[in-house]
Amino acid sequence: MVLLKKIEDQTAKIGIIGLGYVGLPLGIEFAHKGFKVIGFDVDNSKVIDLLKGKSYIKHIPSKSIKVVISNKNLEPTSDFSRIKEVDVIIICVPTPLNKNREPDLSYVENTAMTIAKYMRKGQLITLESTTYPGTTDELLLPIFENARGNEKFVVGKDFYLAFSPEREDPNNPEFTTAKIPKVVGGYTKSCLKIAQALYDKVIVRTVPVSSTRAAEATKLLENIFRSVNIALVNELKMVFNKMNIDVWEVIEAASTKPFGYKAFYPGPGLGGHCIPIDPFYLTWKAREYDISTRFIELAGEVNTFMPYYVVENAILFLNKYKKTLNNSKVLILGAAYKKDVDDLRESPTLKLIELFRDLGAKVDYNDPYIAKLPKMRMYKYNMKSVPLNKATLKKYDLVVISTDHSNYDYKFIANNASLILDTRNAMNRNGIFSKKIFKS
Repeated sequence: MVLLKKIEDQTAKIGIIGLGYVGLPLGIEFAHKGFKVIGFDVDNSKVIDLLKGKSYIKHIPSKSIKVVISNKNLEPTSDFSRIKEVDVIIICVPTPLNKNREPDLSYVENTAMTIAKYMRKGQLITLESTTYPGTTDELLLPIFENARGNEKFVVGKDFYLAFSPEREDPNNPEFTTAKIPKVVGGYTKSCLKIAQALYDKVIVRTVPVSSTRAAEATKLLENIFRSVNIALVNELKMVFNKMNIDVWEVIEAASTKPFGYKAFYPGPGLGGHCIPIDPFYLTWKAREYDISTRFIELAGEVNTFMPYYVVENAILFLNKYKKTLNNSKVLILGAAYKKDVDDLRESPTLKLIELFRDLGAKVDYNDPYIAKLPKMRMYKYNMKSVPLNKATLKKYDLVVISTDHSNYDYKFIANNASLILDTRNAMNRNGIFSKKIFKS
């Protein structure tokens, strides 16, 4: 196989479509390993930033981009006609849910249609976007097979098709892109062989599976496992609070068991692109087989309810001090979905802002990594991060800790805030205890 030889001697040119939290680190990894990479994105501002050697993702340092831009191993572009130049096409585009919590595969489908316009024989196409089992075979394959109209492209012969789910954990220094084992499934044996050879060049270990469907299902299992267990501790938090039991203390105690237990932690809701979304891809697909995934859907209900639970506690907490939420000033600390990242995707803070506003509160936020809330699919806030100083803290009736960033000075916050609703146990972890702190 010509493509296999090009991969082995690293002369294969790699195309990455989507230069976000998944595509950009993967493209940089290939470039660092000596491959020539063309990065495609519809957002030309990203292309401009990369050409300047500037990072737009907090945990990816600009210096790593400057290296691969200066040595011309990474070339960002918005010109998708250049797809015909590459030997490998890796799709890393969003797969959100629509307003009815059904899969929105428009980004994947539109990308596939664009690839079909420019693809040539001998290319490998890999999908990394999380989706339901069958997407690669049922949606992508027909588009690529008929890319040339009457001239049918034969998969496994004229082109190669695979699915390899992303496993990015933003800002995790222990597990970077190259250090996370990679699951790979090919449509045919030759597809798998080539895809595995490709990822073997940059990833510490590849894990081949029998099909693209098995690879797609693997990703869903990983995140459903987390969703269900987070829902469990979120539900226990609500139960234990009623019993006047500290759920965080219980989790810490349970964690001392050296077998049969894995700690998960409650919070104000689920965030990130994976855990709040991926389970619903399987529940949607399962309906095709007349199966109701009640366990998964129940976990989704519990996790979706958590922002409402936080707001309910805010009402009770303010009422205790003879205040109402209506017309109160609320400051939310942290807009990112988890600490020490600048990633807003599905952040529960966005829902909290909506709920507090709907009940008449005046809401601001602070996040050291997100200066302004950009327009998003579900939310269009025109808000900027307010400074976190003594005067600012004192003017709010309630401070809500939604994201426990490491660089927050929690003692300073406790000394200057009137009331604090802590959804992350940040105050206790820092040894700060006060009647004006309520753990939600």
